[in-house]
Formats: sequence, C-alpha cells, structure tokens
Amino acid sequence: MSDVVYISKSRIERKQGPVRIAYLPGESQPVIFSVHGAIAEHYKVNPATLKESHSSTIDYVISATAG
Repeated sequence: MSDVVYISKSRIERKQGPVRIAYLPGESQPVIFSVHGAIAEHYKVNPATLKESHSSTIDYVISATAG
C-alpha cells in the first residue's frame, strides 16, 4: 500500500441559500459557488430570487475532469 502524498485542506462557508464560499489551497482568493439556470431549476431555486449567480460545484468537477 502506498503512503498518502497529499491531503487537501479546504474550508466551506454557507452564506445564504445555495451560495457557498470555499477557501481552497493554491487560491489566493475564496471561490464562490452557487447555482444558475437549469441547475437552479433542478434544485427548485427560482433563478429570479438569486442575489448572486455563480458556477456550481458540478461545473468545477466537470471542468477539472475535462482538463
């Protein structure tokens, strides 16, 4: 069995509704997650009521795996 070579130390704060702020290693500024468009509709969040629309976590996962 191999040794652990990396442990990601990140912190997530939930602000309001679907808005979350992530403090990630390697990033000098926090990353803001939320929902938008079809993702908001899927989770039954009215896009018109969102004060902030940002990329969702799934957007980041897909971008990371596509690269």
